[in-house]
Amino acid sequence: MTMNLTIGPLLYWWPRAALMDFYAQVAEGPAHTVVLGEAVCSRRNEFKYEDWMALARDLQAAGKRVVLATQALVMSEAELRSVRRLCEQDEFAVEAGDASALRLLAQAAAAAPSRPAFVLGPHINIYNRLALQEHAALGAGEWVAPVELSVEAVATINPPADPVLGIDGPIRTEVFAFGRLPLAFSARCFTARHHRLNKDECEFRCLQDPDGLLLKTSEGQPFLALNGIQTQSASLQCLVTHGPLLHRAGVQSLRLSPCSAHFDTVVRHFDAVFNQGAAPGPVLQALHGLSLPGALVDGFARHEAGLMEVVA
Repeated sequence: MTMNLTIGPLLYWWPRAALMDFYAQVAEGPAHTVVLGEAVCSRRNEFKYEDWMALARDLQAAGKRVVLATQALVMSEAELRSVRRLCEQDEFAVEAGDASALRLLAQAAAAAPSRPAFVLGPHINIYNRLALQEHAALGAGEWVAPVELSVEAVATINPPADPVLGIDGPIRTEVFAFGRLPLAFSARCFTARHHRLNKDECEFRCLQDPDGLLLKTSEGQPFLALNGIQTQSASLQCLVTHGPLLHRAGVQSLRLSPCSAHFDTVVRHFDAVFNQGAAPGPVLQALHGLSLPGALVDGFARHEAGLMEVVA
């Protein structure tokens, strides 16, 4: 059994040249799907709508399935206009980041049933089967499970033997399999506050932190990462050893969230395990040997504390 690999939206603000180099590598890599767009902060606007669309077409020409992401927290009319523009286009599928996008996509699906089915992003609160059925009826075709759900819970919500039906067949399940876990959003910009700046005068300090701003406990242990208005885990979720469990749960796609170091190697390692038959133990050791921006954990997937380190 094979597993689709999805490159999640870039959650950080990287310089334009670094972003273009990153997606050039993605175009040559083994991932099947790429999610594009600014999902965190609208002030990170060096890449405009037309730029994202052009990049999406380039990746599609390279053989990738492209999905456009909307913001997870919409706080202004200008941001809502951006969400509306994404949801109204029908060239690419859209991942709903919040309820405003969900409403717009449901309206678009009702008006044009032939448009691509949309994706329910990980920040849409779906924690039981009835909720997934309700959202599927709006025009969804795929579900990205909330990051704190165990694999066992995912299987209960959308079991492979009795999947929820979406607009184009059974709802497809994706889980967050690698990267700093996106935990929460706030109207306040934590990065700006750390630098004693106002949110609207932040001086774009996010550019200084390609993997977020690390926070430690009073004992010096890495705990969280600040990424503008987003709070993330300091550690990196890593489900490379969970292949049999993921397959039994009916998971069809793994989301790999970009980081600034060795991400292309991470993607190749996941492809080796899930699509080429490589043993997960040596691959896990190889991942530990990389200079990644945090420890590797899998506690949430095992219904444990999220900071529990990966068990071989």
